[in-house]
Amino acid sequence: MSHYEPVIGLEVHCQLKTKTKIFSTDPYLYGAAANTQAGPVTLGLPGALPVLNESVMEMALTAALALECEINRHTRFDRKHYFYPDLPKGYQISQYDRPYATGGQVTFRKKDADKDTTIRIHRIHMEEDAGKLLHGQGGGEAVSFVDLNRAGVPLLEIVSEPDLRSSEDAYYYLQTLRSILRAVEVTDGNMEMGSLRCDANVSVRKGPDAPFGTRVEIKNLNSFKAVRAAIDYQIEEQIALIESGQKIVQSTVLWDADKRETRLMRTKENAEDYRYFPDPDLPEFVIEEELIEKVKKEMPELPAEKRARYSSEYGLPEYDADVLTREKETSAYYEEVVKLTDDPKKSSNWVKDEVLGIVNKLDVEIQDFFVTPERLSKIIQYLNDKKFTQRIAKQVFEHCYEEKMEIDDIIEKYDYKPVDTSDLPAIVEKVFADNPEQVNDILNGKDRVKGFLVGQIMKATRGQAPPDEVNKLIDATLEKMKAAK
Repeated sequence: MSHYEPVIGLEVHCQLKTKTKIFSTDPYLYGAAANTQAGPVTLGLPGALPVLNESVMEMALTAALALECEINRHTRFDRKHYFYPDLPKGYQISQYDRPYATGGQVTFRKKDADKDTTIRIHRIHMEEDAGKLLHGQGGGEAVSFVDLNRAGVPLLEIVSEPDLRSSEDAYYYLQTLRSILRAVEVTDGNMEMGSLRCDANVSVRKGPDAPFGTRVEIKNLNSFKAVRAAIDYQIEEQIALIESGQKIVQSTVLWDADKRETRLMRTKENAEDYRYFPDPDLPEFVIEEELIEKVKKEMPELPAEKRARYSSEYGLPEYDADVLTREKETSAYYEEVVKLTDDPKKSSNWVKDEVLGIVNKLDVEIQDFFVTPERLSKIIQYLNDKKFTQRIAKQVFEHCYEEKMEIDDIIEKYDYKPVDTSDLPAIVEKVFADNPEQVNDILNGKDRVKGFLVGQIMKATRGQAPPDEVNKLIDATLEKMKAAK
């Protein structure tokens, strides 16, 4: 089926980190008791008028500028009408034909790729979130309860162009988009908690020059894994339908993560089905140039800028810089380690290979990891000062996070003391004397046996002898023996 080309576009809903909702002073706290954060404006009570939250506008501009969008100075809000139990007003305040931002792009480099991929952004608009249905049991029957706490929470809907051609593209696009939005601190980007949600529009066509096929929208994608799996499933299903002579029906489907399949939710509505019209309570407004300039000046460092700085300032390879800048917490951790060690490359190796490996395995946030930058920097410093070997350093690191002990206490408890290199010549001499057969093999050209001698010496020193020093002494001893023949 390789002659089919997938065409994918993503609609990402990003929940903004404001203290209050988009059009009211109602607070929003995730996990609060149901229906405790919905006041008159949220509920759409008679006489309650919406007023745009200034922080929403600033965060929206920050996101748009970070994504290289064009700001549309004249913009407005519209009412999007549809009926659902979690929509208290019977309409959602959104933006239809005058979104505040258009254009823009997200650029990423896929693993093992030799060039960047750029995905265009079609538009970004502001809107309010709906409430939430809670499904359970009541009176022995299946029932659904409505929680309106989330209604009115500010969202940005970021709509890509249909430039994605695989689930891998979608994965990298979403990961990069999330990284940018978190870096500029407009969202926490937690997909499992719903502050970043993704819908995927998927179609297939017979080759890159064929017209676009009929698209199917996939909802309920609450993880990066789900995005990849759902898109792959839908691509295969559409190809199978076309090959069997059936037509694709424009529709909305839900992803069932347990069954790993999509199921029909409804046939797709068109924009006119929502009966959009300008919201009379929120007149058209102008985004002032002064506000745009203010946001630009206060813009935090973007991941791409940070990657470039890590390469130029720290001399890191592109791969290292990419790994360390994917999450702002990781880059903050790394920079603190560098500040304490003044060793960018060794700090990079330890953070990306050791720290991130254990953090991911334990499923903890790096800022909550017991091996703090201060503790890790002490390990690196002791390593640089040759107070112990790389092998011992890794053991100390393991003891630190497993036993939650300080570095010096670990060294004392396990007797990880520096080896007196003045004793090494005698230890090497003894190992040579105890293993004449292996020494003779090396002298006869079997160089692989040298590793055996290194192992015996490391064993005699409990792994604490500097490997480079051990190898030098072995080579020097062998040269003497060859010269004496």
